[in-house]
Amino acid sequence: MSSFKFYFNKIRKFQDACDNSNFPTLPEDMTLDKAMAEAQKAITYFFNNQFSEARNMMIPYADSSMYHALGNSVFLYLEALLTFDPQNIQAASKALKDSIRVCNRYRKKNTLGESLGKMVRRNNFDQFTEEEAHAELCYAECLLLKSMLTFIEDETLASFIKAGFKIRSCFNCYRDCQQILNKRNWDASTTKQHFEGGVMMGIGTFNLMISMLPARIIKLLEFIGFSGNKELGLNDLQKGYHLEGIRQILCIMTLLGYHLMVLYIVSHSEGDLRICDEILKKQLEKHPNGVWFLFFKARMEFMKGNLDLSKEWYLKSWRSQNTWPQFHHVCFWELLWVESVRCNWKQALEYSNLLIKDSKWSRTIYSYQKAAIMLMMDDISPSDREIINNLMKDVPKYKQRIAGKSIPMEKFVIKKAERYFNQQQNLILPVIELMYLWNLFKVFKQFNITDRVYKLLEKTLASLPSNNSKSKYDADNRALILLLQGACLRRMDSPLQALDCLENAIALQKEIVDDNYLIPYAIVELALIEWEQGNREKAVLALEDARKNYTGYSMESRLHFRIHTALTEYKPELKSSQDTHL
Repeated sequence: MSSFKFYFNKIRKFQDACDNSNFPTLPEDMTLDKAMAEAQKAITYFFNNQFSEARNMMIPYADSSMYHALGNSVFLYLEALLTFDPQNIQAASKALKDSIRVCNRYRKKNTLGESLGKMVRRNNFDQFTEEEAHAELCYAECLLLKSMLTFIEDETLASFIKAGFKIRSCFNCYRDCQQILNKRNWDASTTKQHFEGGVMMGIGTFNLMISMLPARIIKLLEFIGFSGNKELGLNDLQKGYHLEGIRQILCIMTLLGYHLMVLYIVSHSEGDLRICDEILKKQLEKHPNGVWFLFFKARMEFMKGNLDLSKEWYLKSWRSQNTWPQFHHVCFWELLWVESVRCNWKQALEYSNLLIKDSKWSRTIYSYQKAAIMLMMDDISPSDREIINNLMKDVPKYKQRIAGKSIPMEKFVIKKAERYFNQQQNLILPVIELMYLWNLFKVFKQFNITDRVYKLLEKTLASLPSNNSKSKYDADNRALILLLQGACLRRMDSPLQALDCLENAIALQKEIVDDNYLIPYAIVELALIEWEQGNREKAVLALEDARKNYTGYSMESRLHFRIHTALTEYKPELKSSQDTHL
């Protein structure tokens, strides 16, 4: 069976390479070096917010030059990702499809006999010309972007499977490129660093992202030929960042995205803010008004807990350009949470209003978010109550599916909107709950901020009904507050009090009606404290308990990511510690 699949992939690659029809010939003066120089100039335009100039530089040769085609596709892809507009998604998809065909014109041509022959002998990677090597790399990059786009442009199972095959083909192409880098003679080349940077970026990103997936998914991916190693991935990306090549910026964006976004959302740990600071200082000197780097600078300050500085940089990012208003929405989203961490509900509501009015990303989440913020305010007028009720009714109306799947956070807020009506038009601290689920307790680095939230939790716990007038959801509400208190106390360096709150939350397990997610989340929070206190075996056992013995709860996949990253770090340390004591 595996031989047949190998044969099929080789024939398909041969057919792809022959699909060159109907494309104009590249002018003689547009050499590979010149194409890359223009792509580099377009990158400079792009990160200086000159988006139209960047794309206009790529368009004239997008149907004949691999780097112009790729550059044009990347700009359309980013626009599609920011807007989620079907027309933009379709335009990006077409551009990527055309780019793949342009790349195929320059890839190493194999006769059918050669393709079949390679089933029994290794590729001659040292025989690739410089142009063929770059075509292979550009092809891999186009495949990766096309597969990512497939997840949002079509929700059918067939489309999902097609995207999976594209990612596998892309991974194999990057591995081929790694072999070309290592085995080809680059002595006379002026483009090696550009090629090497692309290999570092591709292999590094695959290693990094696969390493973060839960264990059961990694086992499946390894079975079909994928592998992931976090340390190797980070090392490759950092090498690419230090190479002055055309893809240096891609390594930079991946490192910033990983350390400032991904780790803070799906991991128990924090990003490497030292390398982020180093990168941002250099990039803001080159692009002082660049929306992307202003945004990442704001995000870094937010993750450091510097809320005033963070707000200042987010506002700069928002006001730095108007070509892509969708990027304003990303800033509004972050500013909403900066104000929520401050418990500044009126200001948070203003950003919520802007999102619900203009952004197309998730009306379901935006509607719930606005209602939740209004519920945090002290005095709710009858007109405000009517607005809240209408928003909660709207929450399920806009539910989306991506790659055939519901968005977990949308499912969560839909369930909470139902709870609002079942609980006599009331929810317990809904914004603090969302802050916890978005992993924003990590920014509680200033005592006064954490203390403000903790006092709010204490006040709300004291206001819950007494034993004589308990509601149906009393255990759910108590367990939620106890979990949030435990998480706050951990940030306030009060581990014993934190453990007490978490154990009390877990003790309510059998009484909880709706919020089953609270128990595994509390167990994981408890495990993190045990590890910090040096109780390593207890920590690992608690994480394994949460991973193996709880299922079917809200936001399960998000917690599994955190469990996986914690176990990946903790288990080797625990084993090393045990070996030392033997």
